Amino acid sequence: MIDPRKNLPYDDDPDVRYLAEHTDLSPLQARELIEKHGRDRKKLLEIARTMKAEG
Repeated sequence: MIDPRKNLPYDDDPDVRYLAEHTDLSPLQARELIEKHGRDRKKLLEIARTMKAEG
């Protein structure tokens, strides 16, 4: 099944925006995390807390 949100710009995807606003991740990092682990916000937040921001 194709996820139509995958083709949205980073800031138009609500899950990407949520992760970027609630963690130290960039929108690009948030998008990559979602692509790799799915859209379970609780799981994504746990993983994001172990990651470092870009730059």
